[in-house]
Amino acid sequence: MISIKSEREIELLRIAGNVVYQTHCYLKPFVKAGITTKELDKLAEDFIRSRGCTPSFKGYEGFPSTLCTSINSEVVHGIPDNRKLKNGDIISIDIGACYKGYHGDSAWTYAVGEISDDAKYIMEHTEKSLFVGLKEIKPGAHIGDIGAAIEEYAEAHNLGVVKELVGHGVGTNVHEEPDVPNYGERGTGPILKEGMVIAVEPMLTLGSPEIVIWDNDWTIETEDYSLSAHYEHTVAVTKDGYKILTGGLNGKE
Repeated sequence: MISIKSEREIELLRIAGNVVYQTHCYLKPFVKAGITTKELDKLAEDFIRSRGCTPSFKGYEGFPSTLCTSINSEVVHGIPDNRKLKNGDIISIDIGACYKGYHGDSAWTYAVGEISDDAKYIMEHTEKSLFVGLKEIKPGAHIGDIGAAIEEYAEAHNLGVVKELVGHGVGTNVHEEPDVPNYGERGTGPILKEGMVIAVEPMLTLGSPEIVIWDNDWTIETEDYSLSAHYEHTVAVTKDGYKILTGGLNGKE
């Protein structure tokens, strides 16, 4: 069932989301060659807890870590380990924080040192596709409008859309109804209403959109090892559009 959040709930979700945003800001200077993803994970967990929150992902369906750290051809759900980041890598960092039972969820892709033109391209256009999708959000619009806009943008820029992975509702669970695909047809799917809170998260690839899952049952990678990027914001549907809950204080960063 799709839930409509009260003003009080949206405020709690905003606080959780702002801690996620702060955690991204805190981690960004550490994303450089030589650091391990496990070290980033420890930094993130300590920071989230210092802000009165708990990590949303740690222990979620058995996931062992605070962050999902997905490098280069890894799409999502990379488990932090002792691998060191290298100059030229790109890394998608997905962060969740829980405040008084309410969650914030946001992913961003970062460059490690000097990166290739291909890496710059996939990062630029995956980020832009997120905001193209967000522009569709307003009461009376359909979930399918969001996915259609993202898919149209991706196809126009020759990028693959991973269809097995979707955005989702956010509330007292980090994943709630409805699913928010990054593809679809306009005018289809649930109708957006004021008070709904959803995470929109395009996951695009530079090559084939086909994916494989590692033996750890978590990490998902492109089948052809092409680069992938992932950008995500949690947003609330407002009476005249949307408000980003995982951005800066004005809700539009």
